[in-house]
Amino acid sequence: MFAPNNALPSGKDEPKFTPGSAASYPSHQTSEKITIGVQAYFNDEDTKPVFGKHNPYTYGVLPVLVVIQNDSAKTIRTDPLEAVWVGPNRDRIDATPAKDVRFLKAPSRPNLAPTPIPGAPRVTGHKNPLDNWAIEGRAFSAKMLPPGQSASGFYYFQTGYQRGSSIYLSGLREADSGRELLYFEIPLVEKMSTPSRAADGASPY
Repeated sequence: MFAPNNALPSGKDEPKFTPGSAASYPSHQTSEKITIGVQAYFNDEDTKPVFGKHNPYTYGVLPVLVVIQNDSAKTIRTDPLEAVWVGPNRDRIDATPAKDVRFLKAPSRPNLAPTPIPGAPRVTGHKNPLDNWAIEGRAFSAKMLPPGQSASGFYYFQTGYQRGSSIYLSGLREADSGRELLYFEIPLVEKMSTPSRAADGASPY
């Protein structure tokens, strides 16, 4: 059973997304009967069912799905959970809060489109592709994780995808005692596909 994330708007045009179990992802680790699976989302084929037609990676934001399964006998506190991107050279990048992602790229400057009246241009605007309900709506938001339950959601990083990177997660605690669990550092296992090009031109390799 998955713990609920933020409430999502309803509508037939919204992309449907159901994450797998934590252990189903190639990148996963288990410690103290807690399993965490992670997956970076950079290809259009992966991001479209989650975020719709605008791939956040194209605009410099790399979404990483985190799925946590609690098979212990104790309730686990998952807030706050620190997520850090660790590059192949051990450079560290903190996750950008989901509520701030929309401000990372301002809407494009308006275009001047021709009108039926010569010499009188029409101004047309463009929506900010990062101002997408799914970015915040699908972010990891679980506070507590009872025994036998799972929670999932995305963290967002301003980085290009690189082989040899990992996700560092810390801050999980037993709810009753406050004891902090051992941190997780999970190497990212690549899927057999080519990442889309990030807006900043960062190499995916």
